[in-house]
Amino acid sequence: MTDLPEPDRVEGAPHPRETRTLLGQDAAQAAFLEAAAQGRLHHGWLITGPRGVGKATLAWRIARYLLAGGGMSLDLAPDHPVARRVAALSEPGLFLLRRAWDEERKKLKTVITVDEVRRLKGFFSLSAADGGHRVVIVDSADEMNVNAANALLKVLEEPPEGATMLLVSHQPSRLLPTIRSRCRELRLGTLNAVDMAAALQAAGAATDAPDLLAELARGSVGEAIRLTNLDGLALYAALVDLFATLPRLDRQRALALAESASGKGAEPRFDLLLTLFDLFLARLARTGVAGPPRVEAAPGEAELLARLSPDAAAARRWADLHQTLGARARHGRAVNLDPSALLLDMVLRVDETAALVTAPARLGA
Repeated sequence: MTDLPEPDRVEGAPHPRETRTLLGQDAAQAAFLEAAAQGRLHHGWLITGPRGVGKATLAWRIARYLLAGGGMSLDLAPDHPVARRVAALSEPGLFLLRRAWDEERKKLKTVITVDEVRRLKGFFSLSAADGGHRVVIVDSADEMNVNAANALLKVLEEPPEGATMLLVSHQPSRLLPTIRSRCRELRLGTLNAVDMAAALQAAGAATDAPDLLAELARGSVGEAIRLTNLDGLALYAALVDLFATLPRLDRQRALALAESASGKGAEPRFDLLLTLFDLFLARLARTGVAGPPRVEAAPGEAELLARLSPDAAAARRWADLHQTLGARARHGRAVNLDPSALLLDMVLRVDETAALVTAPARLGA
């Protein structure tokens, strides 16, 4: 089992259970400790916030704290018996609910199934004899299918004594309202550039451009690590450089960029390009209303954004395109459209919109 991929691990970074420090989330940690000190520990905690800001790390910190009997701080010495058992996934009082390995297809399942949730019954019956605290980490709750969500709801409605459920969620609005109502929420925010630099260094992914990574990753350490691993800063700069040719798109460069995300082994680059595409359009839409971003994520970006989105009318066009292309990208991935064809189509749609929003200025010239 130790050789199998872990669905809750960011490639190139330590697993959240191995991460000793949580940066930039003091408010959420203090809220939990205050509840514990006042004897108001809820049986269900919904840990929410953008992807990659430390939600799972907080869940593992809370789990170690509870299994070790509490205290004044969530910090637990690495040589503590509980810490060692948790790191080895051998702690009898802990149950990790996540996507399972599909032995038949030799890959991770795409959802958390009801069969995985049903294993909780055996866990609670076997661990009851120990008389200690029991902790369940669900990472992530967003990945449960309908049957799994309903099965987990039954556990939340009638929680076993001494049990705490920690649900990690990137998009809590997609969870059953009844699941949300039976949990207390701990909301985590994005990291600033200082905390981002420290978190990346702790994860072994130090960078000399923390401001740019914080801006492009939108304060998410997990996303910053992905950008670092896939040379995302350079890829976004190439995207900005391509769009600098709008509204007279350099089609040869557009085709080359699209084809670079096609073929065997190019899936991570394709996924990242879709993310960067989405980010660029979002920044375009905001620029027409609030002006260019304070921090450029690539050379020449601010000037380009201001030219393509000079006013609120242009911002509305970009916002509509952002929504349309986002839906198209999700559909394209779901039906396995050719990545290069999908990307090229998206670039051409951007070119069409750029021609519309810049037409008055070009006619006036």
